[in-house]
Amino acid sequence: MKTGATETKISLERWHDGNQEGLDSLIERHLPWIHDQVRRRMGPTLRKKAETCDYVQDAMIQFLQYGPRFVLSNDADFRGLLLRIVENALRDKHDWFTACRRNVAKERPLPSDTVLSLDPPSSKARTPSMSAERHEREAWIRLAMEFLEPEDRELLVLRQWEKRSLAEIGEKFKISEKAAWMRHNRAVKQLGKKIWDLRCGRLTQLA
Repeated sequence: MKTGATETKISLERWHDGNQEGLDSLIERHLPWIHDQVRRRMGPTLRKKAETCDYVQDAMIQFLQYGPRFVLSNDADFRGLLLRIVENALRDKHDWFTACRRNVAKERPLPSDTVLSLDPPSSKARTPSMSAERHEREAWIRLAMEFLEPEDRELLVLRQWEKRSLAEIGEKFKISEKAAWMRHNRAVKQLGKKIWDLRCGRLTQLA
């Protein structure tokens, strides 16, 4: 659907430029499909939590407002990504991680020109400045966090963003400090794999 894909990318770019109509267009175009998929895929308990379309819409808007900026041409990949985000929002700790994402976006905002391209990379490689590269790396990390298992995501937030010690993390998860260190290393490796897949344009497999 070339026309649809183009409209999605244009709407994302307009939204990043501060145009509310861009966001409205994304919601109007993709919300019905995502809402339908949520109701089909989730179990009875989660389906009950997602009883209204407003709940799903709120999860989408929260991510598009406070998640890292990105552009994407393919409708199916965009919907797959947002479906993953909405499903995350309906699982345990929704309020906790949503608040965490929002707080990080406000306390450590990325420059407005830090926009990730989630389309498969072209053969032309660009060479950003060191500063731009640092911000882009941070954006990739924030996006890849969305694809981790909830426990791995929580552990990395506690360790990397809240600067908790391994002893504190072990106490929270009711495991030893050594076990917390091992889980942290495993989570970091998983995060690295997710970042690599995103940068290679493998969004379909992830979402």
